[in-house]
Amino acid sequence: MPAPQRLSTGIPRLDDLLDGGLLPGTLAVILGATGIGKTQLGIQFLNAGLKQEGERGVLFDLTSRGDSQNHADYAERIADWALREMPSNLYAPPERLWERDRARFDSAHLFNRAGRRVTMSDLDEDAQREWKVELNRKLEQTIAFFYGNFIHGARRCLIDGVEPSDRASDSFQFELFEYIYHQIFRKEAEWVARDLFRAHYREHAEAVARHSYDNESLGCAILCTSHEVMLEDLLSRRIETGDVLSNANTIILMGKIREGTKMGRALYVAKHRGSKCSEEIVPYQITDQGIELL
Repeated sequence: MPAPQRLSTGIPRLDDLLDGGLLPGTLAVILGATGIGKTQLGIQFLNAGLKQEGERGVLFDLTSRGDSQNHADYAERIADWALREMPSNLYAPPERLWERDRARFDSAHLFNRAGRRVTMSDLDEDAQREWKVELNRKLEQTIAFFYGNFIHGARRCLIDGVEPSDRASDSFQFELFEYIYHQIFRKEAEWVARDLFRAHYREHAEAVARHSYDNESLGCAILCTSHEVMLEDLLSRRIETGDVLSNANTIILMGKIREGTKMGRALYVAKHRGSKCSEEIVPYQITDQGIELL
């Protein structure tokens, strides 16, 4: 059985470090401090889908405090790409999904907790119940966003906006991500459709069969913000049991390095399961076209 075609990151030098790119059907984690260039790398990864699969990937923003991630600006500057965002209050009949113009959105930002912190320990019982209600209300939109894109050819996704927490198990962002990854990405298309349509599945069964896709062809990358700024500190970071890092196929660390009397940026492929990968620490710069490895 031939090896699956790897997914280009959109950065040739990084693809070389990754033995050709990321493996479809697996999870890649990109970890680093705010402002280190994670989002630019993510946009390059999504844009590379246009050349490789004929469709750009999709962006799901987990930012919860209303901070701007500049996704639209980065996409416009790096890829001449005008992001089409799904309205957070969108409600439409399920049959809209079969129409590309009504289902194919580039990005979604459905969870906005307006300045609140991202850990369960910061929420009292009433606030936790409120979060569960919001989660249940938004899950249908979340499933529809991904399913609507996958049936129309998107094959890669970027999850952005994951804020640092002392324990991954205490973060409701990771709770949502775990749902997205295991209940949408890792499930076969028919079962995702069953979760979405529920009691109305039978009336859509023929359309579901016509719009099937291979979930093993999907690529997923998640951008996680770290407390650590220096690459050296990221290299010695302890991985908590249940941490998304422990379950990832690929981990790319991005951090600051000291170069004499100046500071620079560098990345390191800390994990790339089942593949050859470089042990180099590679400096990079951020340009108008995104990340450029030196």
